[in-house]
Amino acid sequence: MDFKKILEDMARAIVDTPDQVNVEEEREGEDDITLILTVAPDDTGKVIGRHGRIAKAIRTVMRAAAAGSGKRVTVEIR
Repeated sequence: MDFKKILEDMARAIVDTPDQVNVEEEREGEDDITLILTVAPDDTGKVIGRHGRIAKAIRTVMRAAAAGSGKRVTVEIR
């Protein structure tokens, strides 16, 4: 499963400038994946949401997507 593509698609649907969405993948072992989401400075608030609700929802969806494959995915927003 391509977790990087899933996160990228979700982020592009939220922001105003989808061409500036970038997702980098860092592997820490075989089962631990860290995805680093970078968006335009003006879109950072949209991705984080009020009190971090959108960011929490994104992380929850990614965790659920990874659960079936036995991997652990964490998302960092920069």
